[in-house]
Amino acid sequence: MGENARVAADYKGDYQELVDEISELLGAPATLENRDFELLAFGAYDSDDELDAAALDPVRTRSILTRRSTAGVRTWFEGFGITRATGPVRIPPSPEAGVYRGRICLPVRHRGVVVGYVWLLEGEPGPTDAQLDAAMRVAGRIGALLADEAEAGAGLSRELRAVLTAEGGWQRDMAVAELRTALGPRADGPHTLICVAPWPSPDPDDAPSARSVPHAAALCTIPWGTAAQSLAVLVRLRSTAVGAPALAAAGRVLEEAEGAWGALGVRGGTETATTTAGGGPGPSGSGAGARGASGKGAGRTSGTEAGGASGKGTGGTSGKGVRGAVPRGAGAAVAAAVAAGVAGAGRYTGGPGTSGFGGPAAGIGDPRVGLAELGAVWQEARAAAQAALAERRLGPVAQWRGIGPYRLLTALPPESAQDPAAGPLLSPAHRELARTAEVYLDCAGQAGRTASELGIHRQTLYYRLNRVEQLTGLDLDDGEDRLLLHMALKRARL
Repeated sequence: MGENARVAADYKGDYQELVDEISELLGAPATLENRDFELLAFGAYDSDDELDAAALDPVRTRSILTRRSTAGVRTWFEGFGITRATGPVRIPPSPEAGVYRGRICLPVRHRGVVVGYVWLLEGEPGPTDAQLDAAMRVAGRIGALLADEAEAGAGLSRELRAVLTAEGGWQRDMAVAELRTALGPRADGPHTLICVAPWPSPDPDDAPSARSVPHAAALCTIPWGTAAQSLAVLVRLRSTAVGAPALAAAGRVLEEAEGAWGALGVRGGTETATTTAGGGPGPSGSGAGARGASGKGAGRTSGTEAGGASGKGTGGTSGKGVRGAVPRGAGAAVAAAVAAGVAGAGRYTGGPGTSGFGGPAAGIGDPRVGLAELGAVWQEARAAAQAALAERRLGPVAQWRGIGPYRLLTALPPESAQDPAAGPLLSPAHRELARTAEVYLDCAGQAGRTASELGIHRQTLYYRLNRVEQLTGLDLDDGEDRLLLHMALKRARL
């Protein structure tokens, strides 16, 4: 347990010292990346001459600035056999790939397994074999350190998972105590939790390292519904009043989720991506929450009629949802907005009718000081993620404090039945009436706004509302009946 207390941040100085040692041995700046090509440390250029920007290597520059390499760069380098190599590998320049200068790759191994790479730009006259042998011995020390860090991270993942899956009472208290010991003194500071769902794999090796997620202390996978997975991220905060670190972390993990779903070939309307935690039929009435190939759905559409083969806005995220195209760049957009200090970062800004979101979402719980209430924070984060999947205007990152009625609706047990009054409205034959009723109630009963939102004439609206009253037996002029129907329609999205 004591070993786990040495979390990722504590290794940074050791990595930098070892990279500086290799740079000194070889007389050139080296960089260190883990096996996922995430930058861990780099040596500085040591020259009294003015820096010539034209001589910089774009791949190395991007790696340092973004702290990771692209998938294309990774594939290109792996094509030279670096994952199997036991000694230095020389890689020639390839301007068409953006690699303007040759490389020497020193594979970092531990017990026969590659855990990282040390990179060196080729120069004249280049290092001797004796220098490279000495550098490989240092790389071996780096390998042991990387393995030690991975073991500590795996321990933190186990402790976090134990806290979030404990039933409560003494079991959760014991799990929290173990996690507190593992985190050390930082356990007493402010924290929050992020839930990203659906996550594409239950395998811990497929999750990003905590080091690669800004402000992350630990992360783990947690079941989502009956068959899917979510990713939990424990985030350290400077203050409970400052939410930017959590938004930055959520944006980064969403990037990973989007990329993973894309690599699995999830495309618009053709793959079943998840079973949500709530279950049950959506306002479309089908219980499938189907999204068309256009990727449009979840919530009402502006100015068009829903349903049919077009795949436009047929309503909620229900029990088993066929997702639209996974958006590439939503996570990056969130991270960029947070970095720029944009108000409302994490929200889609195009309104309820904006298309293009059918992939993962992230929820953030309210921050707490210490770890004692992590169970409650996790429930809030899960609820916020459910809300973002149900109401795309809340996503791709939703905070618990901003999900409105879903704070109550997500607390209902998944197996709870729909109110019988709304049942007929949720059948497939009446999906357009359900959508009309929801938009009308979202617009606070204002007929003009509702007709404009739906793109229909007022008389058409009045006819549909009369049909809604006939089907449900509810009076839309009665406040309690309107509240009941509104909540029933929102509940059906989960």
